[in-house]
Amino acid sequence: MSHYQPDARGYYGPFGGAFIPEMLYPNVEELRAQYLDILADESFRQEYQQLLRDYVGRPTPLFKAERLSKHFGATIYLKREDLCHTGAHKINNTVGQILLAERLGKKRIIAETGAGQHGVATATVCALRGLECIVYMGAVDMERQKPNVARMRMLGAEVRPAVSGSQTLKDATNEAIRDWISNPTDTHYIIGSVVGPHPYPDLVARLQAVISEEMRRQLLEQAGRELPDYVVACVGGGSNAAGAFYHFLDEPAVELVAVEAAGHGVDSGKSAATTVLGRPGIIHGSRTLLMQDEHGQITEPHSISAGLDYPGIGPLHAFLADSRRARFLSITDADALQAAQLCSRLEGIIPALESAHAIAALTALPLQADDVVVLNLSGRGDKDLETYLRELHLA
Repeated sequence: MSHYQPDARGYYGPFGGAFIPEMLYPNVEELRAQYLDILADESFRQEYQQLLRDYVGRPTPLFKAERLSKHFGATIYLKREDLCHTGAHKINNTVGQILLAERLGKKRIIAETGAGQHGVATATVCALRGLECIVYMGAVDMERQKPNVARMRMLGAEVRPAVSGSQTLKDATNEAIRDWISNPTDTHYIIGSVVGPHPYPDLVARLQAVISEEMRRQLLEQAGRELPDYVVACVGGGSNAAGAFYHFLDEPAVELVAVEAAGHGVDSGKSAATTVLGRPGIIHGSRTLLMQDEHGQITEPHSISAGLDYPGIGPLHAFLADSRRARFLSITDADALQAAQLCSRLEGIIPALESAHAIAALTALPLQADDVVVLNLSGRGDKDLETYLRELHLA
C-alpha cells in the first residue's frame, strides 16, 4: 500500500480522521463502509468510464504549449481539464459520486461551492440522473461568480446563499453540513474537494485520479517518457492537485508543486496561503493545516479566486507539505492576473483564476532547458472574465 494512502481511520500521517457530531455519524459511516466496494464494483466502473468518455469528454488533451515553453525556458504541457463538460475538473468527481449516491439509495443531493464550478458540476449530474439538487454558496461568491449561479439555476438546482462569516466557501460548507444533519436518510452530500471527514478526501482523490492516469499515458505517447520532472497544480481544498499528483505520489523523481493563493501577500492579513500561515487544527470534519488565531478561531482567508479562498487544505496535502513530498508555493492576486493574461495571449487559452496561480508559479521554479513540466489547467476562465476585464483594465 502506498505511503500516501489513508489508514483505516482515514489518517494521512497526523492529518485526516473524522471529527463529526454524533448526528452525522450514520451518514458518514454508511459511506465509509461501502465506498470502496462500490468503486471496485464492475458495473460501477463500466458506467463511470462510459460517462467520463461520452458525457464528460475524457480523455482530456495533454497540450504541448510551445510559446509558454519558450517563455519559461522548459517544455510545458497543459493538461486540459478546462475542456471537460462544464469547464473544469469538478465533473470527474460529481459523475462518480452521483453513481455512488444512487447505489446508496439517495434521492436528494446537496453540495457546497466556492467558484461555482463544483456547484455547476453537481447540478449537471443531478439533471442527468433526475435527482433534487441544492447548492450552498457564499453570498460574496454568488456576487462574483454570477455566470455560474445562472448556470446552476438553468440546470434546475436551488442555490442557497450562505450569509454568515465571510460569506465564502467555508461558510457554504458549514451550511451544507447543517442541511445533512437535518436530512440524514435521503440525502447525499457531494463534497467538491479532498476535504471533510474520512472517507471524503480519499473518495474524491480516487475519482480525480483519472487526471494523472491519463497524464502518464499521454506523456509516454508524446514525449517517450511517463514521468515529467514537475507536476504543477493550484490548491485551495485541493481536488485538482490530488488528481494530478495521485499516480506520481510514489515516484520520487517527479517533483510535485502545489500552488496556494497568497492574496495580497502572505504577510498582508489578506491571504489564503495555508501551509505558510496555518497550523494543525480541525475544520469541516478532519484534522489538517488551518489558518487560525491564538485562540483557535479560524482566520478569514482572502484570494481574488473564489476556488482558492479557503482557510485550510485537504489532509492529504497537509501531509504532503509536512513530509515535504510536495513543494508548496504562494502566488499573489496580481501575479495570477498577469499569468492569466500571459497564457491567454501566448496560447489562446483563457484559464480560470485558480489555474492562473499555477501558471504564475512557473516563474518560481528553477527550470532547466531539458525539464518537462505538466501543469494541470483545472478550469476555463469564462467565469472570471468580469474580474479580468476590471483588474487588468481591459474594459
